[in-house]
Amino acid sequence: MDEIRVLAPTAILGYGFPDASFEAGVARRPHVIAVDAGSTDPGPYYLGAGRSFTDRAAVRRDLERILAAAHRLRVPVVVGSAGGAGAKPHLDWLCRIAEEIVREQGTTPRVAVIPADVDKATVIEALRKGRIRPVPHGPALTEEQVLASTRLVGQMGAEPITAALRDGADVMLAGRAYDPAVFAALPLLHGFDPGPALHMSKILECAAIAASPGSGGDCMLGTLRADHFVVEPLSPDRRCTPASVAAHTLYEKSDPARLPGPGGCLLLDDCVFEPEGDRAVRVSGSRHVEQPYTVKLEGARLRGYRTVSIAGARDPFFLRELDGIVKAVRERTADNFPGIPAGSYDLLVRVYGGDGCMGPLEPTPAPVGHEVGIVIEAVAGEQALADTLCAFARSTMLHLGYPGRISTAGNLAFPYSPSDLHAGEVYEWSVYHLMEVDDPGALFPVRSSTWRQQPSDLQGAP
Repeated sequence: MDEIRVLAPTAILGYGFPDASFEAGVARRPHVIAVDAGSTDPGPYYLGAGRSFTDRAAVRRDLERILAAAHRLRVPVVVGSAGGAGAKPHLDWLCRIAEEIVREQGTTPRVAVIPADVDKATVIEALRKGRIRPVPHGPALTEEQVLASTRLVGQMGAEPITAALRDGADVMLAGRAYDPAVFAALPLLHGFDPGPALHMSKILECAAIAASPGSGGDCMLGTLRADHFVVEPLSPDRRCTPASVAAHTLYEKSDPARLPGPGGCLLLDDCVFEPEGDRAVRVSGSRHVEQPYTVKLEGARLRGYRTVSIAGARDPFFLRELDGIVKAVRERTADNFPGIPAGSYDLLVRVYGGDGCMGPLEPTPAPVGHEVGIVIEAVAGEQALADTLCAFARSTMLHLGYPGRISTAGNLAFPYSPSDLHAGEVYEWSVYHLMEVDDPGALFPVRSSTWRQQPSDLQGAP
């Protein structure tokens, strides 16, 4: 093949895309429609709880349009990181949605499903053999952290997806996957250079975010050739520029010239970004070097339960004394519950307008505006205890005296009644490490079958 065209409808399945943009992409006759469906950006909760951070109705709407177009074009559909976090409940959830759509559309696709769950015993064995290391600046892994994980997945590379496509899959649904792997699998299957293939895939994983103006809810087309690729947004209201594409190349990277991934590293120091017409950009010079193959492991464990209270304050004397007020609230809470060990709960106070976003890294932590937003958060091993701690801290701050105080009612303005909100389970990352593997596909078995419409299915469809 002289070129492969990859259509990326949206940054994450469920984020939506305009029909006009999508149909413009379909008219360009792509060889594959690929979409990422997940991320660790929303934090460990969704992996630990087994829930999707995307809405079911929105995911269904995106997927039914994608499947219908792919059937018309006779090209495969590739979806990675199913259900957001890519563990078994997330993959099962997406499979049920896909099955509903297939029944309604009356098609019989060959479907490959690739789970990404990793057995804890496998991880512990690798840990004992010294084959697991932390990501840069991360802590070492312990067996206790592995065993405490509610769910544990590995981030598959392109190899299992390529195997599914080689086997003739029309629809490929994968658990947790390295984001570019979803888009690079078909080009790699056809022997294209991994350098430009993976770099183009790095751009396409976020769809039209690399355009100007950028959007995660719009479509992008990538055209890969022997020594370069071209990316182009499919809405006439957007255009790619060398600056916008180069800027997105730096996205989510600690080193501007290197992007490590499963089995190698993408080298970008020799890249050239050139305009291609009025709305597209041509990129050349991307290189890929092989390295020992590693799979990134992601595990989440239950930390406790959270209660939150949200309030605002605008008294200038309150704002002036805020650090001392927060300190007094913490001390008063600890003093009032001496039977609760200090390390068994967390009491957090975030001040928006001060250091709410960056915390101790904020270079100018003192509030500079006329008002602040305050979030009081308690996390404890039981929901009832979190409720108690948050309520006490909230009432203490509400009525605390401070130098210059004039009011005798309360210090805080609450937007909600009740003022304290249950946030439920709290998860934290227990595993975020790299595991060396000998076989890139061994952890990720491909399960293929043909989905057919049976009379019983039509009558009893969920």
